Amino acid sequence: MRHEALRFKRFSRKGYSLFSVLGREVLIGTLSVAVLSNAKAEGVSANEALANDSLGRKELKLDEVVVTGSRAPLTQSEAAKIVSVITREDIDRAAVESINDVLKLATGVDVRQRGGFGVQTDISVRGGNFDQITILLNGINISSPHTGHLSADFPVSPDDIERIEIIEGATSRVYGTSAFNGAVNIITREGSKEEGKKVEGLVGIDGGSYGYFGANGRASVATGNVTNTLSVGYTRSDGATQNSDFSSTRLFYQGSFSPEQSSLKLNWQAGYSYKPYGANTFYGAASTDQWESNERWMAAVNASFKISRVNFQLSTFFNRWYDHYQWHKDSPAGENFHRVESKGASLNAWTDWALGKTLLGVEVRDERILSTKLGEPLMESAWKTTGGHDGEDDIYYKYRDQRCNVSLFFEHDVVINRLTASMGLLANVNDGLDTKWRIYPGVDVKYNLLGRNALLRKRNGLSTYENSSLNLFASWNMALRMPTFTDLYYSGAGIEGNRDLKPEKSNDFQIGADYAVRGLRLKAEGFYSHKTDMIDWVTFLENGATDNVFHSVNFQMDNIGYELDASFMARELLGNAFPLRVLAVKYCYISETSDYAVQVISSKYAMDYLRHKVIVSADGRLWKKLNLSLNWRWQDRVGQNEPYALLDGRLSWDAPRYSLYVNATNIFNKVYYDYVTIRQPGRCFVAGVRLRF
Repeated sequence: MRHEALRFKRFSRKGYSLFSVLGREVLIGTLSVAVLSNAKAEGVSANEALANDSLGRKELKLDEVVVTGSRAPLTQSEAAKIVSVITREDIDRAAVESINDVLKLATGVDVRQRGGFGVQTDISVRGGNFDQITILLNGINISSPHTGHLSADFPVSPDDIERIEIIEGATSRVYGTSAFNGAVNIITREGSKEEGKKVEGLVGIDGGSYGYFGANGRASVATGNVTNTLSVGYTRSDGATQNSDFSSTRLFYQGSFSPEQSSLKLNWQAGYSYKPYGANTFYGAASTDQWESNERWMAAVNASFKISRVNFQLSTFFNRWYDHYQWHKDSPAGENFHRVESKGASLNAWTDWALGKTLLGVEVRDERILSTKLGEPLMESAWKTTGGHDGEDDIYYKYRDQRCNVSLFFEHDVVINRLTASMGLLANVNDGLDTKWRIYPGVDVKYNLLGRNALLRKRNGLSTYENSSLNLFASWNMALRMPTFTDLYYSGAGIEGNRDLKPEKSNDFQIGADYAVRGLRLKAEGFYSHKTDMIDWVTFLENGATDNVFHSVNFQMDNIGYELDASFMARELLGNAFPLRVLAVKYCYISETSDYAVQVISSKYAMDYLRHKVIVSADGRLWKKLNLSLNWRWQDRVGQNEPYALLDGRLSWDAPRYSLYVNATNIFNKVYYDYVTIRQPGRCFVAGVRLRF
């Protein structure tokens, strides 16, 4: 007797659906469903996603896993905000030695180095500064309330990253008050999901110019429903310029527990990093022998589960930073010690119902500082000995400050045919400001012009899109940022903080479109922001004279610009045998106008932004397993710096179990500056090997 096999290609939950398979042989496969992660939710299980079928859609489509601009998890086809994603494959092909180098590949991200190899890097987006974005690690906010200079000290290496998700524009209603100009979410790699594979890992070693040496190792062990991953690393260099030597030690551990037949999922992570370095002229041209060390401890636990029709996500987190700075190395003159903590918890609850998906959330964050310099004076009986790796028993923290930040979140997401709308607000109170509640609303809208989504398939190891999609986006969001402890209190030679600073506020508008078809990706965005009570450090005229002291002040700003991205995916059209894999061109333009209450002579940040950025990149196969990647970047910054263009490249022999590579940066040995007085490294070569098991 001949049986007719039935292969499911789409799913339906009609009551009569089962009758269509009676008397037939049914071939059952596994459907993996990826949902978007966000600052509080990495996603839901395949079974849960199938049951809920996001926002009541009648079909479930396979999508890439990316972050969303909404606080509740939505699939990519439903997301109402454009998100830039740097994938694991992008990182493997790039000539990078640090996460900061990876972020240079993003169109609207400004990465300003003070030293080589990411020793100290300031990260900003769309003309803002390093204090105006939120840095997240697996959805947990790890930004420092002391200063954004320290937010980019990551306890992970590029080898640990699965992807980096970047949202540009005001996102306070999703990520909280520090997401003033955007957010960067770093997602690390978990253990192998391959059936039967219990242990996997990587060992790498490299070395090169300027006495650079690095070693990294990571291992994941899966036991039943539990996965544990440990990563360690060490790098050092003699320095590419005078007094820029450094060493960096890091340790990162993460784990997960996901029992079968249960909605419960637990994730936990802990990290440590320590980095001493010569700070050259990092904070002032008058001293060429500055020195600093940064030490970080962090831990977080996240639990997601479902009770009846309500999904819950509970997170708790702890961050501690130790910072030791010397104006002159080994001299007490201008020496500072700081200990900063950020800790708290958050809870999200959301449910699907007839009119969409509704979420309520709350976050409580406590921020405090002990310092020899910053904060309110302590009574002598309350002084504390400086701590951390470089703490000294005879030096005391004599100042402190503390503030509690409470945020309430509301969001409603709805999908109606081709239209997606995500609406919400942040209600916030901070006792460091006053006890008044302030409301910051926002709405993101997407319209699917073609009425279909570009489905991503993987065939013979090659990711391709099955059909074309064209989405139009528009959004309006308000945002808030509290001053950092440095903004409020820092004072010294030529610099003076301001305890009366107001929090920054923004009205942010965006429009955009993205188009995806087999072999081609196009994206365009335009943005405008009206910002009030912005914070900058300036010198100004007073009574016809200037005192040459930088003061932290509030001012007004209008910010406008656009971004264009185009990528040609040659192998999607021509097959794996074609040598060129991808050719990409990216461009960003920003223009700002500022209005100060004083006559400004010079500015540290607002008058020194990146106006033009162009990236041209290509990579492909030269011969067999020999691959070449090239990245050309041109930047033109408003202010005193000259435009510069850099060419970086990576030549690698990539086999399944190992890779041999040579990274070359600044190939043409250009002289360039990200900050006016701090010369950046010349031509640099790093060779290494990665072994996978």
